[in-house]
This record gives sequence, C-alpha cells and structure tokens, in this order.
Amino acid sequence: MTYTSVNGSLFKKMVINGAINLKNDLKEIDDLNVFPVPDGDTGTNMSMTMMSGVRDIQNSDTISISEISKTLSRGLLMGARGNSGVILSQFFRGIYTGMENIKGSSATVGEFIDCLVSGYKVAYKAVMTPVEGTILTVMREAGEKINETRNDFSDIESVLVKYVEYAEVSLANTPNILPVLKDAGVVDSGGAGFLKVIKGMLMALQGITLEITSTEASTNQSAQANFDSKDIKFGYCTEFILILNKPNEFQESDLRSPLSIIGDSLVLVKDEDLCKVHVHTNNPGRALNMAQRHGEFKTIKIENMRLQHTELLNKETKPKEEAVTPVTPVSSEKKKYALIAVCFGDGIKNVFKELGVDYIIDGGQTMNPSTEDFVKAVEALNAENIIIIPNNSNVIMAAEQTKKLCDNANIEVLRTKTIAHGYASLMVFDETNSLEDNVEEMSAAIKNVSAGEVTYAVRDTEINGVKIKSGDFMGILNGEIVISTLNRIDAVKHVLESSVTEESLIVTLFAGKGVPTSEVDELVEYATSLNEEIEVKRKKRSNKANLSFK
Repeated sequence: MTYTSVNGSLFKKMVINGAINLKNDLKEIDDLNVFPVPDGDTGTNMSMTMMSGVRDIQNSDTISISEISKTLSRGLLMGARGNSGVILSQFFRGIYTGMENIKGSSATVGEFIDCLVSGYKVAYKAVMTPVEGTILTVMREAGEKINETRNDFSDIESVLVKYVEYAEVSLANTPNILPVLKDAGVVDSGGAGFLKVIKGMLMALQGITLEITSTEASTNQSAQANFDSKDIKFGYCTEFILILNKPNEFQESDLRSPLSIIGDSLVLVKDEDLCKVHVHTNNPGRALNMAQRHGEFKTIKIENMRLQHTELLNKETKPKEEAVTPVTPVSSEKKKYALIAVCFGDGIKNVFKELGVDYIIDGGQTMNPSTEDFVKAVEALNAENIIIIPNNSNVIMAAEQTKKLCDNANIEVLRTKTIAHGYASLMVFDETNSLEDNVEEMSAAIKNVSAGEVTYAVRDTEINGVKIKSGDFMGILNGEIVISTLNRIDAVKHVLESSVTEESLIVTLFAGKGVPTSEVDELVEYATSLNEEIEVKRKKRSNKANLSFK
C-alpha cells in the first residue's frame, strides 16, 4: 500500500514497530558501546526510553498525528535514560514540535520531512556540547539530506527508505569522525540504536509487524501462585471521590498528569462537581495531597495490595524497594533546601546521607535513572530550593529535564560526573546561603577536585592509545581512561601517581566492600609516599573504588 500521508494510527504503528525492532536487538547495540567508556548500556537505555513512550500511546485511539506525537513525546521524556535515551526523546519531541500545528489528522509528505528536520534540530538544542560522530550526527546528516532531496518523494515509504540509506551512510562514517570508534572497530552505538528505530518504522509501512522476541518459557501454573508480591510495582490501591472547588475550571489533565507520574492503573472521571479517581501507587499520601489542591474529599479508600496478595497465598513477603529512597521523612513544613543525589551501594549511600542528602536515587554508570525518577523525587520533597547531584555524566541530561517538568520549586542541577565530585560539592554546601551562592561555590569545589575511578571493562577496545581487554580494571582520571590492567591495585596506584602533586591537600579513598583492609592500607601508604603532607581519608563499603584529590 502506498501512503501519501501519515495519520496518528499509522504513526503509532510505526513507532511501536520501531521500539520493538530496537528492543529485539538491544544486546547488539549494548555490545557496540565504547564511548565515552565501554560500559555496554546504550541499547538498554534507548530501549527503555522507547518502551516508555510506547506504553503511553499504545492504548490511544486517536487518529490525530499531533495528539499521538504529543503523547509519545511526553512518555519518552518521562522514561528517558542515559544520554542517548534523552537525545532520542528529544528527536521525537522535535517531531511533535513539527506536527502540533498540522491542520487535520494527517501529515503530508512535505510535512513529514519537515518533522524529521525538526527532530534533529531539537535534539541538538538539548545537548550543551554536541559531539560529532554520535547519534546526533546520524540524525542531522540524514535529516539534512532528506530535506535537500525533498522534491524527489511522493509517498511516506519512499521518504523513509531514502532516510534509512542516508542514516546508514552517516553511521558507517562515525568512526572517521570519532577516533575512539575507529580504535575499537565499531560504529556509534547511539546512532546504531536510532537506525534500528527508523528501520522498524519503515517496516510498518511495508506491512511488516514485529513482535517482541522472548526466551521466557510459558507456564501452566495459576497466576496467583506464579506471581510474587514483591513484583507488585505499585502497592496501594487508592480510590476517592473529590468535591471540586472550581468544577467549571477544572480539567481532568490537571490531576491526571501528576497522578500518572506516581502510579498506574489510573482511572479519572469528572461528573459535574465531582471527580472520581482510582490509582495504584506507592505513595497514597502524595496522591491525596495532589487531589486536595482541587477540592474536598467525599470518600477515601486505601488498600495494601501486597498484603492482600500475601494473605491470598498465606505466606509472608517483603515489599519491593522503591527506586527513589527517602533518607528523611518529608516534613509538612516547607524547607529552604532539599538535596537529591544519584548513587549506588550501601556505603556510598550512607556517606551521602551523612552529608545531608534528603533523597537518594539508585543509579550509576550502568544503571541510569530516568527523568521520571527525578520528577518523583522532586514532587515528594517539600522544599523551596532543590539541588540535584547526578554524580555521572550519563545522568546529567535526564536530571536537567526535570527543571522543565517541575515548576513548583527552584531546581538546579550540578554537573557532578563522579561520586568524588558529588562528595566535594556537598562539603561546601551551606544552608544559610542563597541558591545562587551555593551553586557557585559547589561548582567551584567540583572544579578543584581531581576525580579518579577504577572500574572494569565489558569488552575489548582501544581508547586514547590505551588497549583494553574485557575484564580489565580501568583507571579513569577526570573522565579519561589512563590505564587498563588485570591488577586492581596497579590501576589505583597509577591513578594516584597521575593525580597527587605537591599542591595536593587531601586524598579521599572510597573502597568497595570486597576490598581487603590490607589493600586499603597499601594504597594509603602509597598515597602518602607521593606527598607526605597530604591527609588521606578512608571510606569503606562502597560499590567500587573512587578517588578524589584536592
């Protein structure tokens, strides 16, 4: 079938097909990931981002392409993970920007091309310092080429066929732009993931409907017996009827949007001066607070579904740990400041708790939290000013999107790229200072810290002349890999040697829980031998070794 335009229903099919095509091959994309470090999570992050958008559009019946693209844009943004995921979400936000003013339910060939161009332009704007040879380059070059040849096309399929060709050429050229890719013998993983999405969209136009490949074995056990209470994502069934203060002004979206952030199974119906709500959430109190802004409660019912399920099975289980972990109870009195930090491992978490962090979000190099995780944390905090400390370069973009979505607080995101950066910034935080002064001083502290990290590689590659083998310990100094070796101690010593100078005052060592005390003692002695005047601080039981130098 030849499509001379694309409506919302067709666009939805295309997007879902694209997401499935990526999901089925995400391991392939993960294996390509070498930039900025070979941590192998690009495919996973991009797939989780796409699936978040798919969940939001798959139950929509609208044929309006502007409405579908709007819903998709929101879903992608809320679920965006990692740099590539955020960039991908911004590409589709650009598509929505191009479609929101389209008259009627369909986009013509020319309008569709305009949307592809808008996609890469918005994606570029989302990145503070765009790096060429990445997903951005593939988006841009394919968009520019399709725009240059726009008069050659009379149907949507031919547009995407050529767009894919242009993207493939651009992707193949990424190693010539970004040396790290050439050294590793791979193309850019983000660009490859993007191409998977576009190819899946093209397949939908060609009548090919993809299905998610699953290796899970089927079972004939009862649903209840096969379901663990711990797997219940949102534990409280919350229902209420609200008497609206201003029924004529109230829009269902006023309450539906914030509630959708904190739960699922959401049903919201407005009838004259009443609003009936049903939602599954882990935070019924927050749901009630959101609702109370719009009226008074007529009825309230809250049930713990985990306990209900446990009683059904007649056994005890523990509730699933939430992604956003409260450190201190949220006070009814509004605080001047609240701090949100991203980290992983009980040891590091305890360090950040001791330094006054209010909320901790689980995450790190290979487990990037989404924008939704940050939004949930912000909405749970009762504070005038909120400072977010990402502690990973791959998390910063997702954190920064929070500022656009939460307008009930002054939010600042520190560009902390390591645990050491976050630690140093918190050491100078002063609750009596203004937000501007705190951000300035905390940012200055980050600049004055030399941050080292030792982690392990997941694949063979070569970066900046350093040959890396899978399983090696990589010593990373200020974002640059400086050594790769089978010996963990040697990696840490090399980072220390490259960092400690006569001007150094303090060395803080975070040692993982698997590191023997003898190794820590050896490293403390080695650091002191480099500069007898420095003070060495030990922090045990983190998830991996981190270093900071002042």
